Amino acid sequence: MSMRVNSLLPQGRGTCGQTVTEHACLGNCSLKSLVQSPLIQSHQAFVLRLSSRKTRGAKIRPGTVSPRATVEPRQYFQGERKCAPLFENVGESLPSGSSEWRAVPDIWKTAAEQYGDRVALVDPHRQPPAQITYKQLEQSILDFAEGLRVCGIRPDQHMSLFADNSHRWLIADQGIMAAGAAAAVRGSRSSADELYHIFTHSDSVALVVDNLELYNKIASRLKGSTVIKFVIVLWGSKDNLQSNVNGSDVPFYSFDDLITSGRTSRQALAAVASSGERVQYDVIRPDDVATLVYTSGTTGNPKGVMLTHANLLHQIVHLGSVVQPQPGDRILSLLPPWHMYERSAEYFSLSRGVTQVYTSVKSLKEDLARYPPDYFIAVPLVFDILYSGVQKQLAAASNVRKQVALTFLSLSLKFVDFKRIQEGRDVTKAKESFTPVEAAKEWAIATIGALILLPFHLMAQKLVYSKILASIGIKKAAISGGGSLPPYVDKFFEAVGIRVLNGYGLTETAPVLTCRLPSNNVLGTVGGSLPETEMKVVDPDTGNIVPPGIKGIVKVRGPQVMKGYYKNPTATSKAIDSEGWFETGDLGWKVPSSTVGPARMCGGLLVLDGRAKDTIVLSSAKDTVTDIVISESLIEQLMNNVYSRRDLHNMFHLPMVTQNLANSRIASICYVDLLLCSYLVFNLLCVFMTIRENKSLT
Repeated sequence: MSMRVNSLLPQGRGTCGQTVTEHACLGNCSLKSLVQSPLIQSHQAFVLRLSSRKTRGAKIRPGTVSPRATVEPRQYFQGERKCAPLFENVGESLPSGSSEWRAVPDIWKTAAEQYGDRVALVDPHRQPPAQITYKQLEQSILDFAEGLRVCGIRPDQHMSLFADNSHRWLIADQGIMAAGAAAAVRGSRSSADELYHIFTHSDSVALVVDNLELYNKIASRLKGSTVIKFVIVLWGSKDNLQSNVNGSDVPFYSFDDLITSGRTSRQALAAVASSGERVQYDVIRPDDVATLVYTSGTTGNPKGVMLTHANLLHQIVHLGSVVQPQPGDRILSLLPPWHMYERSAEYFSLSRGVTQVYTSVKSLKEDLARYPPDYFIAVPLVFDILYSGVQKQLAAASNVRKQVALTFLSLSLKFVDFKRIQEGRDVTKAKESFTPVEAAKEWAIATIGALILLPFHLMAQKLVYSKILASIGIKKAAISGGGSLPPYVDKFFEAVGIRVLNGYGLTETAPVLTCRLPSNNVLGTVGGSLPETEMKVVDPDTGNIVPPGIKGIVKVRGPQVMKGYYKNPTATSKAIDSEGWFETGDLGWKVPSSTVGPARMCGGLLVLDGRAKDTIVLSSAKDTVTDIVISESLIEQLMNNVYSRRDLHNMFHLPMVTQNLANSRIASICYVDLLLCSYLVFNLLCVFMTIRENKSLT
């Protein structure tokens, strides 16, 4: 497909948070300016240097410029080119809009048109700090993509992107995609052996690293044994690069080098177009590989998951069925961007016009207060840390204040228990059968209990939880994924009024398969399937579908399922059958549908119950390694907690009156719960009396 390149005229110079200024008329812009680009001159010097030395045994391959060729600017426009059709405006009659997204970079064209000067990215902890609008973001991605083409990157080639979370990571990631290439991604904390394996196994021809320290981490393995065109360093000045990579055979470019050369090339392209010439472009197809993500296997080398543009676009479009962020909403970005959970969430939220603020574990507490997020996306460990932070605050309080807070929390935990039963969202009773009379009794008792505790819960919201909400700062919802959310953490956030939506997915599914909805946030489940996603639970031995309520292996099919494992057809055929069903390896069961009872709103939701491959046989029964590890971790955390055993008992284990009553389901709800409410209310009154007496004594 040929295209006119007038549309590639840069609209601004916004990089690294600098103010965007409109480009002047390109009347004086000539092709000579492209040849004078520092990056291209450096690349030519590298090629000439290689041509003057003996090349026997050399493994380094230069870029596409011939060392003996006369410098010819148009050579940088020749060869294969590929681009996202909407993003670079290929096709004269292609309309804009989400329905026309064919590749992931297309979302930036739509976002720039709809949100323009609205702030897209805030990166306060990098030097220099950055604040980038949607227009600036679009232009920076276009510049980066064109800079890669100038350096010799061709469609469908692979690059390795080893860096940590920042606005430059996003620009590099999307620039690679926009150039029609694919990035194999990983973070800086991975071992040198793992990074080297990813680089070589992915057949990468170039490398993007966070900083020179990270490059030096793997330099000895790369030297003399790998075909590599160039290295781009996202963070570090040009002077620093020249002083630290002196003598290297591989050309090094800074982030600014690539952006500047890409912009210059786009100006030259516009000049070529003004003369009536055309540059040939192919278009990125939805089934083209967009990225390679290597799984962290417990044994052996990680496998490269091939995710296509169609896989990622499914997430970008359909995550809106879970939450609907509005333009201007704020989201904190904490997780590693190479983690597909964070990555897909970023693409989705930025396609909706949010402002994304980059943070870190070190800065999280301050940033939650400085940039209170409307939405917060994290893994269970982060929510556990937030929960532990609240515990530490309570532990530092006086005895009386601590007892008041603990008593209020106990009352609220019981209140939300009653409320779940009343609303039909108690999945713990999903496998029990209820007659209409029994269901009516449970509903009536839960309603009475909730009404009794409601005033105390409202009082707790005003006196205790308002301070917790102010310190955590999450306004609309938090989304947890990437692991199992501990029930005690889930219940705590529900009690204090922070909505946590728990989801489920895998790297191989781009990643989200299911998620709890704000309108039906059933604790203990991971929600229902995303649109266009099929799910079934099968018997591990026979492969037959098991009835709801019976545990089996979870299998899924849908547009988000990976293309396969890179260069590993055996593993691919084992994971995906001939009908397109992907075996997750997770054990779970679907909640049975019911019109009455405490779980009447839970039908069809998925409950996870360990990993199939982690199942071990004990002398007495089967168990799962996952459950054992979680239990041990929880016990260790509780034992190391700053609270006394009695405080832990009050917070996590509500007292039972008699074991005989507890053995009867209806009697337990009717008597134990109501007696427990009375006990907690009496306890609260005693605390207030103590406070009053202390005041009178003073």
